[in-house]
Amino acid sequence: MVLVGNKVDLEGEREVSSGEGKALAQEWNCPFMETSAKNKGLVDELFAEIVRQMNYSSLPSGGDRCCSCVLL
Repeated sequence: MVLVGNKVDLEGEREVSSGEGKALAQEWNCPFMETSAKNKGLVDELFAEIVRQMNYSSLPSGGDRCCSCVLL
């Protein structure tokens, strides 16, 4: 899972601070990224991180895993 803050180009209209996003990501033990589709800020990096997370989660962990879920 990757926690993403969107519309980072609208800084004045922010509802969640970067600090709050980072804290929640740390609590959930997942990466945090902020993006802007308007100016394509970090969108490619976000998808690369999602693929890394998918590859990481598909590695055998020694336990019985019956399924996985990927939301894009």
